[in-house]
Amino acid sequence: MAKKIEVLTTIPFPENVMQRLKEVNPRVRVTLHPAQAVEDIPLDLWSEIEILYTDLLVPDPAIIPNLKWIQYHYAGIDFLQGNPLLEKPDLIITSMSGASAIQEGEYILAMMLAMSRRVPELLQNQLRHEWPPDRWEKFIPFEMHGKTVGLVGYGSIGREVARLLQPFGVRVLAAKRDAMHPVDTGYTIDGHGDPEGNLFHRLYPIQALKSMVTECDFVVVTLPLTDQTRGLIGVEELKAFKPGSFLIVVSRGGIVDEPALIDALEEKRLAGAALDVFAKEPLPAENPLWKAPNTIITPHVSGFSPKYKERAGMMFVENLDRYLHGEPMFNKYDRERSY
Repeated sequence: MAKKIEVLTTIPFPENVMQRLKEVNPRVRVTLHPAQAVEDIPLDLWSEIEILYTDLLVPDPAIIPNLKWIQYHYAGIDFLQGNPLLEKPDLIITSMSGASAIQEGEYILAMMLAMSRRVPELLQNQLRHEWPPDRWEKFIPFEMHGKTVGLVGYGSIGREVARLLQPFGVRVLAAKRDAMHPVDTGYTIDGHGDPEGNLFHRLYPIQALKSMVTECDFVVVTLPLTDQTRGLIGVEELKAFKPGSFLIVVSRGGIVDEPALIDALEEKRLAGAALDVFAKEPLPAENPLWKAPNTIITPHVSGFSPKYKERAGMMFVENLDRYLHGEPMFNKYDRERSY
């Protein structure tokens, strides 16, 4: 009898996903063991599993002799940087990049519309129960039509934003690490994103970021956090931003220099910002970003969706099938790039 392929998931999937996992191959045996820490899982179970699906667990290499692949539940797995797990020979690690593109794209579009239509100021006005006589001057919108949007990072989220922006009559610029290869080789949900790299007007290498932002009315940051991207948007980059532009950040805190951003907002060099991620989370109550002018603060929720577990599970099904057939897998972690 063929040996079972032991799969451990610490995340409960919808029943239809569990059924699809079992149908990939009759040798697959899926065990659900919810866990908040490595210690919550018995050592004998750790020693048996070949495939692990988890959110944040990082097991010690000593307790996983048979583990060959970890599929993480999230796109951002920067918490692995420097961990001994990365030194385990032949261990495949994959992220969930692409599974959250739909909700992240809608969040970014919502923030662009909210800031361009002066929603933060309108809500403050509502709280004061005011009908201002100068409402035309005070609340005249910053129309998106004819404006330029710069996408810092052109992975699954940036590509979905480019797709959503098509009816708005904007010019889309994008910057990515390897501008010579615009095609998306990662996981894409059918009908979403920009798999062929056709939806931008110009693609910049990330080294030309300062040149790109001088043209942008909106700048959207979707990069992973690595040694190379930490502090990428600092004092000099923010000075290069087009006066009166807006910044949206959804990927990871630490990419944008927060004190420099506060200065840019208070000096009104930027018209506003929408921030979902921060260098320290939860964002401390005393952090001046809470009171920065024309700033929308959200508590790292841009990736939330009632359908996320199903979308993530379906990507896991696809990757599991590829793993069993020896085919190239989606979103393999590159130890040199740290994502």
